[in-house]
Amino acid sequence: MQEKAKQIVVDYFNNHNIKNHKITQDDVYVVWFCKTLQNWKVLAATNIADGMYYEITHNGDKNETYVDVYKKWENFCVK
Repeated sequence: MQEKAKQIVVDYFNNHNIKNHKITQDDVYVVWFCKTLQNWKVLAATNIADGMYYEITHNGDKNETYVDVYKKWENFCVK
């Protein structure tokens, strides 16, 4: 599951990277993983400092995997 998610990130990154930089699964790390029954979700990022974040969700009932790609714009503290 996590390996499949990492490969999805690699494929997406390598097909959409403007600077033509290529990555492998070694460049992808899993931030969070959860599996419930036949469904699973992976939150992942790469070691490339581009602010991108990937959410991969697998629906086991339909045998479909959905990918959401996010860009982190900023991080700040609110008290």
